[in-house]
Amino acid sequence: MISRGSGLLGPRHGRHSVPLEQLESLTLPIGDDGVVIGVDAEGQPAVLGLNRPTPYDIVLIGSLWTTQVLALRAAATGARVAVETGRPQAWMQMVHAMGGGQNGLSVYDVGRVPPQGASAGSPVLVVRDCGMRPPRGRVVAGPWQAVLTLLPYLSPVAPRLMRQARLVGVQRLSPDEATETGRALALPRGDVDSLPTLADGVTLWCADRDRQYVMTQPTDAEVGLLGSPRRMD
Repeated sequence: MISRGSGLLGPRHGRHSVPLEQLESLTLPIGDDGVVIGVDAEGQPAVLGLNRPTPYDIVLIGSLWTTQVLALRAAATGARVAVETGRPQAWMQMVHAMGGGQNGLSVYDVGRVPPQGASAGSPVLVVRDCGMRPPRGRVVAGPWQAVLTLLPYLSPVAPRLMRQARLVGVQRLSPDEATETGRALALPRGDVDSLPTLADGVTLWCADRDRQYVMTQPTDAEVGLLGSPRRMD
């Protein structure tokens, strides 16, 4: 799921051993196939591999701010970003900053995302910013095309989306939402208790049994464009 230069990031252990059959699932921060999404608890870079030859669905229960930072950084690695949203005005500043949609980021109304023609040489990230109950997307995850679905809060459709996702990110929630999320993701009690206390910009990323807290630290340019980290939009 998320990696750093010295190895796989998962549970907090000093060393990791990986069975041979799992080697192909590792994501290393080399070339253009990794997006630095922040730092871990030890201050090491956390890198998410979005450009994959297999479908990759991500669900983020969190903020528009974090989603936009991830979209900016994905575009910086060479991926094309297609945003499906019911609030296009929230994305216009990014579009203008990136050259009016000519430099890797395009915005579409809900249900209007055209086929993207993703390939190894032209990977795509589809961002679905469609509210609490996103409709089923016309453009789905596929080879070299990852889909990130943003949910501002835990909604009735969240458990289904989390079950279908390969990677789930969770930011600060209410205690009741944290309990329900913990149940859906089979989180340990300590993680459930931590969710209502997470600082702005901190995300608990979960994939299978691996969990990693990541702090997304914006660059000066990102602060100038998007402002400081925040959970509420």
